[in-house]
Amino acid sequence: MRLFDFSLKVNGFDIAKAQSAFTKIQSKNDSDFETYVDDRKHAIISYHLVHNSFYKSFGKSIDINNWDSVPVMTKRHLQQPLEQRLSNGFNSKNVYVNKTSGSSGDPFIFAKDKWCHALTWAEIMNRFGWYGIDFNSSKQARFYGIPLDKKGYYKERSKDYFSNRFRFSVFDLSDAAFEATLAKFKTTEFDYINGYTSAIVQFAKYLKRKNIILNSVCPTLKACIVTSEMLFDDDKQLLETQFGLPVINEYGASELDLIAFQNPKDEWQVNSETLFVEILDENNAVLPYGKEGRIVITSLYNQAHAFIRYDIGDIGILSKDSTIKKPILKKLIGRTNDDVVLPSGKKAAGLTFYYITKSVIENDGNVSEFIVEQFHLDTFKISYVSKTQLSEAEKTTIKKEVIHYLEPHITINFERLEKLERSKSGKLKQFTSHLK
Repeated sequence: MRLFDFSLKVNGFDIAKAQSAFTKIQSKNDSDFETYVDDRKHAIISYHLVHNSFYKSFGKSIDINNWDSVPVMTKRHLQQPLEQRLSNGFNSKNVYVNKTSGSSGDPFIFAKDKWCHALTWAEIMNRFGWYGIDFNSSKQARFYGIPLDKKGYYKERSKDYFSNRFRFSVFDLSDAAFEATLAKFKTTEFDYINGYTSAIVQFAKYLKRKNIILNSVCPTLKACIVTSEMLFDDDKQLLETQFGLPVINEYGASELDLIAFQNPKDEWQVNSETLFVEILDENNAVLPYGKEGRIVITSLYNQAHAFIRYDIGDIGILSKDSTIKKPILKKLIGRTNDDVVLPSGKKAAGLTFYYITKSVIENDGNVSEFIVEQFHLDTFKISYVSKTQLSEAEKTTIKKEVIHYLEPHITINFERLEKLERSKSGKLKQFTSHLK
C-alpha cells in the first residue's frame, strides 16, 4: 500500500492528479514553457485582483499587462490576521494552514489552497526521485525539531509513522544522544537522511571523532538531503566523507514551495514548474542572469493566499546558464535582514562575519558550534560550544581576522556555553543582529 500517497489524499491533497499535472508541465518544450509561465503569472494575479480584497488594496496601481507594475511584497505586509488575507471562498477550514519558523525575524501564519499544496508535494517527490527516493517506500532518518508538549509530540510522531520516517530530535546534540542515534542506524534500514544542516553536521563530527563511516553500519543509505540552514563547502565535504553518501542541498520556504534542489549534475536547479523566481535590485528592477540581488518569488498556483513578487529576504544569483524552464541558482548569499552594520556606515552580509570566524575557530575540531550576534555598531559576541575554552591567542587571531576583513575599532566578546539555543523549530540561526 502506498501509505504516503494515501495520507495526502485523506487530508484533501489529490497527489495522483497533481503528479499527472506536474508531468504535463515538465513535458513542455522551451517555447511552450515560456508561454506557460506567462499565462500562469497573468492568471494568478488576475485571480487575486478579483477575489482577494487584501491583494486588491495592496496592488491597486497594477497594470495587468505590465509585470513591472506589480509591487513587491514582504513578510511584514502579511503580518495581519490570516482571515484578512484569504481570497473569497477560502477559510481556515478548507485550506492548508501553517506558520513560518520566524528564523528571519518576521514569523507569520500563511495558507495554501489544497490543489496548490498537492502540487508542492508533486514537486518535492519529483526532486527526491532524482536520487531513487520514493516517499511511499523509502525510510527517512529525520533530523528535525519536535514539540515538547504531549499533544504536539504525538501528533508529529503520528505524521512520522505515515510518512515512513524516524525522527531524531535536534534539541540534544550530546555524544550520549548521538550514541543512541548511531545505534538506531545500525538496526534500521534507512534509505536517506533529511533535516537541518547544523544538527546533521554535528552528527558527522561525532562520527569523525569515533572514526566511523555511516554507510558502513547502515549500507541501505542512498543520500543525505540538508535543508533550512546554510551548507558550507567544508561541512559538505565532512558530511560526504563521514556518511559515504552524496550530500544534496535543498532550499525552500514553507509558505511557498521547494525553491531549489541540487540535481545529479551538481546544479542547484530552481523550481520553475510551480514558482516564478526573479532577482531584483534595490529599486525592484529585474537583474540579468549572473547579477546578485534580492530573491523575489511568485507562487503560480496559490489561489487561497497571494504570494506575488514576494521578497523572501534572501540574496542570490541566477547562473548565466539559466533558462526560463531550467533556472540555476548559482549562489545563495544569506538573509537581507541580517546585515552587519559597522561604525563607519559600511554594511556586510551577516554570513561574512560567520565565514571569517568559522575558518579560524573550527580548524582543530575543538569548537563544535558557534553563533555570532551584534549588539552595538562596534560590539559583537561569539557564543560557542567546545571541549576546551578558547585561548587568548585564539581569541586574538579571530579579532585580527575580523578587523582585516571588516574594519578596525570593533569589540568582540566571547562566551563558552554548554549548548546553543535553537528556535522552537530546532533551527540554529548563525548570525543575529540586535540593532534596531
